[in-house]
Amino acid sequence: MAFRPTRIEIKTVEQLRIMVRAGKVLARALDSTVAAAAVGVSTAELDAVFARVLQEEGATSNFLGYFDFPATICTSINEEVVHGIPGPRRLADGDIISIDGGAVVDGWHADSARTVVVGQGSAEDLRLSQVTEAAMWRGIAAVATGTHVGDIGNAIDDYVSAVPGKPLGILEDYVGHGIGTAMHMDPDVLNYRTGHRGPKLRPGMALAIEPMLVRGGIDTKTLADDWTVVTTDGKRASQWEHTVIKHAGGIWVTTAHDGGAQQLVPLGVTPVEP
Repeated sequence: MAFRPTRIEIKTVEQLRIMVRAGKVLARALDSTVAAAAVGVSTAELDAVFARVLQEEGATSNFLGYFDFPATICTSINEEVVHGIPGPRRLADGDIISIDGGAVVDGWHADSARTVVVGQGSAEDLRLSQVTEAAMWRGIAAVATGTHVGDIGNAIDDYVSAVPGKPLGILEDYVGHGIGTAMHMDPDVLNYRTGHRGPKLRPGMALAIEPMLVRGGIDTKTLADDWTVVTTDGKRASQWEHTVIKHAGGIWVTTAHDGGAQQLVPLGVTPVEP
């Protein structure tokens, strides 16, 4: 199998610091949006919360208008995996929703997603979200401990495969990506193990790491709106995502308030702000 060459944007320390600012804005916007995700709230109302924080912070959305996407966040509920469009639908008790958003500050991007279980969720959905988040942090840790981009997918896959209980599927059609002066850039960041090592991990790289796990099969389809991706078997899904930067002194998760320290230190990685 042939792999296309990649053109990876390498940032200066000053540019990485702007990405840190963008990530902090995004973290605050997602904090407010997640806090608003409750029974009876519409996904359009969640979008308005997110947009208001960006405006207050002087940032812009990298989702709104992206290939004509009509909102500032993606809201994917239950069997919806990714790219759900906010609208009149109201959250119900027991729903699981992935909220994915982005921010731009001075031309530099941040991208992050969180899963929320609404009201009294099932143990299975809570487990799905928790395993997806934990797998993401294993992938982020691999940015510090690994040598190649492929090590990220290996770490995610190895963790998910070792979780006791009913197996969860890792989507293969949607992967993480480079990020910087654009939201989606080289390289692709796979969430599963392959024989391809990928590009070397180097200082100046920025990556959005976003595993998507499902309770059933990994086959998906896109709905008639040309955006919303759902599982073909109707089983529920979860997405977690953070933007992480690598520099000469280590790594820093721009979209986590503490750079990821709370989750990374137990994994043997101490994040360092550039």
